[in-house]
Amino acid sequence: MNAHGLLELVGIVPLLPLVGTAVLLLFGRRIGEPIAGWIATGLMGVAFLWALVMLAAALSLAPDERSVSSVVFTWLPADQLKVDMAFLADPLSITWILLVTGVGMLIHLYAVGYMHGDPGFARFFAYFNLFAASMLILVLGNNYLVTFLGWEGVGLCSYLLISFWNQRESAAVGGKKAFIYNRVGDFGFMLAMFLLIVEFGSLDYGVTGKAAATAAGGVVTAVALLLFLAVTGKSAQIPLFPWLTDAMEGPTPVSALIHAATMVTAGIFLIARAHPFFDASPDAATVVAWIGAITALLAGTIACFQPDIKRALAYSTISQLGYMVLACGLGAYTAAIFLVLMHAFYKGCLFLGAGSVIHGDDENQDMRVMGRFKAFLPVTAGSMVIAWLAITGVPPFAGFWAKDGIIEAAYEDGKYGLWAVAVLAAVMTGIYMTRLIYLTFFGNERFRDLPVPDPLPAVSGGSDDDGPIDGAVAVADGAVYTEAELGYDPDFLPTVEYREPPRQSRLGGHDPHESPAVMLVPMVALAILAAFGGLLNLPIQGLEFLDEWLAPVFEGVTQPSPSSFDEGLALTGVAFFFASIGIGIAYLLYRRGLKARDRDPLRDGLGPAATLAGNAYFYDAGVSAFVDKPGRAGAEFLDEQVDTRVIDGSVNGVAHLVRRAGDGLRHMQDGLVRRYALGVALGMVALLCFFLVYVAR
Repeated sequence: MNAHGLLELVGIVPLLPLVGTAVLLLFGRRIGEPIAGWIATGLMGVAFLWALVMLAAALSLAPDERSVSSVVFTWLPADQLKVDMAFLADPLSITWILLVTGVGMLIHLYAVGYMHGDPGFARFFAYFNLFAASMLILVLGNNYLVTFLGWEGVGLCSYLLISFWNQRESAAVGGKKAFIYNRVGDFGFMLAMFLLIVEFGSLDYGVTGKAAATAAGGVVTAVALLLFLAVTGKSAQIPLFPWLTDAMEGPTPVSALIHAATMVTAGIFLIARAHPFFDASPDAATVVAWIGAITALLAGTIACFQPDIKRALAYSTISQLGYMVLACGLGAYTAAIFLVLMHAFYKGCLFLGAGSVIHGDDENQDMRVMGRFKAFLPVTAGSMVIAWLAITGVPPFAGFWAKDGIIEAAYEDGKYGLWAVAVLAAVMTGIYMTRLIYLTFFGNERFRDLPVPDPLPAVSGGSDDDGPIDGAVAVADGAVYTEAELGYDPDFLPTVEYREPPRQSRLGGHDPHESPAVMLVPMVALAILAAFGGLLNLPIQGLEFLDEWLAPVFEGVTQPSPSSFDEGLALTGVAFFFASIGIGIAYLLYRRGLKARDRDPLRDGLGPAATLAGNAYFYDAGVSAFVDKPGRAGAEFLDEQVDTRVIDGSVNGVAHLVRRAGDGLRHMQDGLVRRYALGVALGMVALLCFFLVYVAR
């Protein structure tokens, strides 16, 4: 089979995890743990191998022949509109399927260990495979509707996986929030497709892309901005970003898959695939660039004050996505995709590392009660340190080549305001990532000697006539309660034993421990990629592989880049200098840990500003307050006044009018033939008079 024939079989890549989903949903309970996890992981591994075959086939062709469509069936024949269920194998989609299957396979492997013992083990991996399959369909679609199918699929799976532990209210709420925020963005995607059908009569990427160059400016801008609304939802940009931090309520492998290989990168893919519309509308591109830059900076400031290790990484992802969106707004699409790849490596490693820390620290996520974990989790610490150096842009790690390339593009494009914002965001990256690493792995130990409930021998005399003693722990019917949870109920007192909370290790006397090998291997693999991934696109003649590989996709697009190696080196040096300032600030503040668990030197030093940023500028709280008060009032008004009185009233009024008219007219149908004959005669006279008048005129 020749290379074109192989590329036509690209649909096998999403088919493999879809098969895994079907098998695990039907037979998962019988298969059980760990075989269900190995089936899902194995199918992702085979999909990755087939993606490598697609890469080899495409490389064997000339650059202008590396785009092959394969039609599975005609999906929507409607008058002049015909939409095929078809896949497009080209350098852009092949890059993404390698990312999704490669990194996704490692996260699946990690999850085999992380989800050990969970009663929903098989169901989790069914959803996990479906998540990957949806993302693969999204990036392989050769038209907007197929992409939208995958787009909605990852939205559904995010809901299923974020709220996987739905017995916890926070997880259930987090899943709903992700679903609702993404539906707002999806409305923009649908409107954009409707506009494309009306204006161009097609949803095919090739047809609409060529038409964008000659279309009316208003139409092009409208399509671009509507698509970008969808991007702000899926890739968590202002104003639709709060859902991504609540996504941390799901199992850690879910967080890693969302942040590293699927979902949030879908927005960057959509802009790259629909780039003719953004290239043809400078106004839309400017909006994209500024939204990305502001998101990068604000999310970075929020991350600096998060005590929860996963939430700090979540805001970090929002900030890094802001850089990618900024690059797309500048027309630096290759730089954006380069950062997508490198971010998948180091952020995947960081999230898996965070999961390892949580696993070894008795499910604690609060960095304020960690410290000096390097001595107990050496492999996890080493991997996360490499990822830290990569994300902060320390040479020669991956982020140095990827993120700094975007900052250079802003300067070269003459957008000095955007460049300044991007540089400040780099300072924030240095602060929040160094803070996370030092609070977790270095400094002083803060995880010992915490007051905890002791399920062992009861302390006699733990209560008196006035109720339980202060701070006591109550045990009744095998359940453990604090005084605040139980309260004082005299009728309940005889069945309760009260125990003094002892001062002992929160971990029950043992130290934090390293994760099993099945969790460490994927983490180490991603750390190695974070260290050496920059080799994919070095800014040296002959070593710019990614630029050359993606060139056919962005043919005709002038992407901003340094005019010389020396200029690029100088700009990179400036960016690294500012990032180093952030690293230095955090090192000075946190190198010795925290003096007290409730004291953070950065927060204490900035006072009200820290409170504002630490609470995400109260944006999410403001949205919740708006929805609960004026939003609810507005919905009730629309329901009671507009819907019930105007809309239902109009419909019911027409029905009432017709009924009354029928009641009146039915009296004419009385069965008297003479009256019918009179009616016919009068009708004939009326017609005769009409014709006589018409002829006379």
